[in-house]
Amino acid sequence: MPMDFLRRIKDARFPLELHKEADIRNSILLEAAELIKAQLPGVDAPPADASAIIFRITPQGRAALSMGKPI
Repeated sequence: MPMDFLRRIKDARFPLELHKEADIRNSILLEAAELIKAQLPGVDAPPADASAIIFRITPQGRAALSMGKPI
């Protein structure tokens, strides 16, 4: 779940590099919802070689966390 992932990284040190496919998928959804700012892999990147970098949680992301808002 993207919001569970967002809660998990809320106190992380950024930039945060990700390599797990599930984390990257969550990041794609959170970036699309404008809850994080991230550099995401291209659509043609092989899953085994893919990585993402989260630069920050946006103010909208912080607000969603404080309200317990689902995504």
